[in-house]
Amino acid sequence: MTATLTGGTVEKRTARLTLLIDPRKKAMFEQLCAREDVTPSQKVRQFIRDYVQQQLGDDWMDDAEAALRTKEGDD
Repeated sequence: MTATLTGGTVEKRTARLTLLIDPRKKAMFEQLCAREDVTPSQKVRQFIRDYVQQQLGDDWMDDAEAALRTKEGDD
């Protein structure tokens, strides 16, 4: 399991996301990421993190953790 500190919280990176995109777009995305010295995976995680925070606000992580605890208690 890989974890990283983001905004004061530790993220567990154990879920995989697979998607299909145009090969030319993928190549361009990889070049743009290289310019910023980040991996495509890092950039996609940043996009997702920013989008979720934009849609749900700064407290989204607390809400998600509470929902997971509730779900685990149901099992």
